[in-house]
Amino acid sequence: MKILVAMEVNDVHKDWLRQAAGNNEFVYLPVQGPVSAQASEEELADADIIIGNIAPELLRHAPRLRWLQLNSAGANTYCQEGILSENVQLTNATGAYGLAIAEHLTGLVMAMMKKLYAYYDNQKAACWHDEGQVASVYGASVLIIGFGDIGREFGKRMKAMGAHVIGMRRRSGSVPPEADEMGTMDRLDEYLGKADIVASSLPDTPATYHLFDQDRFAAMKQGAYFLNVGRGTNVVQEALCQAVQRGHLAGAAVDVTDPEPLPPDNPMWHTRGIYITPHISGGYHLQATHDTIVRIAAENLKHFLSGQPLQNVVDRMTGYKK
Repeated sequence: MKILVAMEVNDVHKDWLRQAAGNNEFVYLPVQGPVSAQASEEELADADIIIGNIAPELLRHAPRLRWLQLNSAGANTYCQEGILSENVQLTNATGAYGLAIAEHLTGLVMAMMKKLYAYYDNQKAACWHDEGQVASVYGASVLIIGFGDIGREFGKRMKAMGAHVIGMRRRSGSVPPEADEMGTMDRLDEYLGKADIVASSLPDTPATYHLFDQDRFAAMKQGAYFLNVGRGTNVVQEALCQAVQRGHLAGAAVDVTDPEPLPPDNPMWHTRGIYITPHISGGYHLQATHDTIVRIAAENLKHFLSGQPLQNVVDRMTGYKK
């Protein structure tokens, strides 16, 4: 079999993959960072397996493809009709990003609640000024919408700091140790009104498009904080700006926007109380994330070649891991 590696890997990563693959042939594409790789029609023509995110429109040139292992957790673009044939197995990298993104979220929460952004602005202006009262995670109600790997890791940290953690999923189920209670999406508005901190890690699906609109922000508790590390398309950005500008929300931090990159003239850049990072909470910014992605791929490679079930199989109807 020919295995096309369409993600950035180092020599250690290559050893892990070789140990899993036996005598099967590898072709490594030149890739910088966690991006959708480009490949020639010749490289794709005889690929049986692809490891990494290949540009979706190129997959029509891979007639022999039997399995695509993504280096991302998000899989929605690969689930669209006409991208992959039904006989191609699709798996993602769920489980790799929780550590990095949960720590990023925790940093954002603390920076907003302790007014560290304001104090940093004061420092740049050489201004010695007391910014007044701050808020605490201890005793706060934290609503985490999308309680998968990222949500659970963030919930674990918030719970350890004394918060009451509410996780939200599409379907009801038992309460995991990282939460104090669980809710379902049909009760979203009810839970929004209870939360001091609302964090979203939802993927880009038809069901999540513009989920957070003017009505949803109005449903949030006065003085709440909003964070989004899911997808920018989950949020009506104008409505978020308005909610922060009028003081209904105490602050908002987003690592994802619509579009990306966010144009320089977008009002969100200049809305006081909104803090933007350029989609860097995940990716390969933490080495442990990159290593885990390759370990998931190597383990799945062993399973695929021995005819065992794969981990992280994607449900193409929802875009989520099954």
